Amino acid sequence: METLFVPIALLAGGLLAVQAGANAQLAKATGSPFAATTLQLSVGTAILLAAALVTGTVSALAALPGVVWWHAIGGVASAVYVVSTILLFPRLGAVVSVGLFIAGQMLASLALDGFGLLGVPAAGFAPAALAGTALVLAGAAAIVLGQSGGAAVPALSRAGWILLALAAGAVLPVQGAVNALLRRDLGAPFAVGAVSFLVATAAMAAVLLLALALPRQPRPSQPRLRLDGIAAMPWWGWLGGVAGATYVTTVFTAIPVIGTAAAVGLTVAGQQVASVFVDRHGWFRLPRRPVSALRLAGVAALLAGVVVIKLG
Repeated sequence: METLFVPIALLAGGLLAVQAGANAQLAKATGSPFAATTLQLSVGTAILLAAALVTGTVSALAALPGVVWWHAIGGVASAVYVVSTILLFPRLGAVVSVGLFIAGQMLASLALDGFGLLGVPAAGFAPAALAGTALVLAGAAAIVLGQSGGAAVPALSRAGWILLALAAGAVLPVQGAVNALLRRDLGAPFAVGAVSFLVATAAMAAVLLLALALPRQPRPSQPRLRLDGIAAMPWWGWLGGVAGATYVTTVFTAIPVIGTAAAVGLTVAGQQVASVFVDRHGWFRLPRRPVSALRLAGVAALLAGVVVIKLG
């Protein structure tokens, strides 16, 4: 069972780069990252509900009223992460953004495993885990320092985007741990995924409605729905919901089997490899960005850190 999760987790991590590129297109088509996030989460919810129906596990949702309330709100993290990718990829680039997401993920997973938070068995702070996390952080720093190309971002503003990226990465393992608790309650992975995405959709819909209701002067960044833009969008702009549903379901299913650090580490490897190709070739209509020697060194350090954690 553990061996099976290795390729699945790698693929799920790579799909996060696909999700970000697709959602950037959906954001352009709708005129708002909030509207785009709400739409893609709705797609993910529909996919997971359909999977629950096909597998005959949708009845597990009947037990939902009896679970601890915070076991059911892991989906809020999806809303935070998805809108962050839409905002960050055009400003920092795919490799830089994903490198910072990884740093946030690894710090959070280290805390979850080390302290035994949110139902994760306490493993302590083993030397391999600490050394691997240090390598990951060093790699993320090298990737950020090696960024070149793209629009210039003021230093103060850049610091804010970097902090957002770290926080967006940190919520992912937390979401996985919370959803693993919900799976323990309901016993059906697709039903759990559907609940997670439904909560995320509701959270983003609330944010969108609030943003639309706030009185302010019209400007290009003001959230608004443009149906004509959606009609002209390429078909792959809808892949964000598929990618997100696959990632979320894989992570909370893998954590009880292979542990938080291993699950995050494997998805990290998939993320980073995919993001290099996105930046280098400008896939999903994102700006092409050169992959410098320093950035490649950062990628190598990130992957080495993942190997150290996995083997430790």
